[in-house]
Amino acid sequence: MKLLVVIPALNEEQSIESIVQRTYEAKEHIIKNGQITSVDIVVVSDGSTDNTVKIASSLSDKTNLIIFEKNRGYGAAIKAGWDSMPDADLLGFIDADGTCEPKFFGDLCNMIVTDKADVVLGSRLNKNSEMPLIRRLGNTIFSILLSLVADQKVGDTASGMRVIRRTALNEIMPLPDGLNFTPAMSARVILGGSLKIMEKDMPYSEREGESKLSVWKDGKRFLAVILENIFLYVPFRIYNYAAAFFLLFAFALMLNPILFYIPNHYLLEEMIYRFLVSDVFGIIGVLLLSMSSLSRNVVYSTLQSKKVRKKTLVYYMFEHPTAIVLSIICFIIGSALIFNSIYQRLTTAHTNEHWSRYITMIFFYLTGTIILLTYFANRVMGLVRERMNYLNSKR
Repeated sequence: MKLLVVIPALNEEQSIESIVQRTYEAKEHIIKNGQITSVDIVVVSDGSTDNTVKIASSLSDKTNLIIFEKNRGYGAAIKAGWDSMPDADLLGFIDADGTCEPKFFGDLCNMIVTDKADVVLGSRLNKNSEMPLIRRLGNTIFSILLSLVADQKVGDTASGMRVIRRTALNEIMPLPDGLNFTPAMSARVILGGSLKIMEKDMPYSEREGESKLSVWKDGKRFLAVILENIFLYVPFRIYNYAAAFFLLFAFALMLNPILFYIPNHYLLEEMIYRFLVSDVFGIIGVLLLSMSSLSRNVVYSTLQSKKVRKKTLVYYMFEHPTAIVLSIICFIIGSALIFNSIYQRLTTAHTNEHWSRYITMIFFYLTGTIILLTYFANRVMGLVRERMNYLNSKR
């Protein structure tokens, strides 16, 4: 099993010689402790304008060199390095700033082999790390955000030292060309559900030279790429959280009228505003649950076609035949609320039914309609999926 280590470098004349030398000297340690047969090193100069290329060229006995005439991005440099050696089984990269210890690749490769992981990264979030506080805080926020919607968890989502199986690339590509390459990879592995990701605490030192990372500018990019992947792989969980908020808010608004009605058996006229707002928020909540069901069906029909879907409450509300029963119940409840009013209009041409019953009826009618339409939309997607699977099998 062969490991390829890529060192992306942009104006790293102060540290490039040191990191190449340290990585070269670590090869024996990596082979011995990482259960691999060989290690190759590739430096990719990402449009450097200082002496990075000159220094790296003088180390041709220790590393191969790829030169970008113009800056193409951190991620682009790593991908070019990986493409330069297609026979490597394991693909790694390490920042050229000297902050990470190359010998640690031995631990990462060992975890790949022993624990049958697909991606293993070195975590900088530990007591032995010299990582700046602002970056530690940013990584913690990104980790918390992902943990809210994912089944797997990683602390250091933007780690610049990791190893990945080449066979796993098809599951996570395409990845961005910029510095958001690392959080994008973490997000796709964690959210995709088909790959196993692990991390191990590693020592982390202050960098040599000036950092290329802008905390604010790149932080926004990191956040954007994580949100993009959340909406790519698990949009239904975002809709579920939003639906829970609107439904709970609707219930909270109705709590006062309910508690007032139980002992008094009537409602105050000013409570109409609570009913109207609660009605709107409740319908929005049901629509968000409908979107959760539809997006869940789309994702599992395409990106996660081989993964067994969990049968959640939303599944039984909108995808299982129980949805038809539930919608009928909603129509019955809505009709029952205004039955006397309809009877009065048919027999006396007028009604004195209270407005609260009509507002509540609207909620149940709309809810039943949404459930029924969503169920049939899911059924259509199911039929299309079956047809596409048949056509793909014939090809």
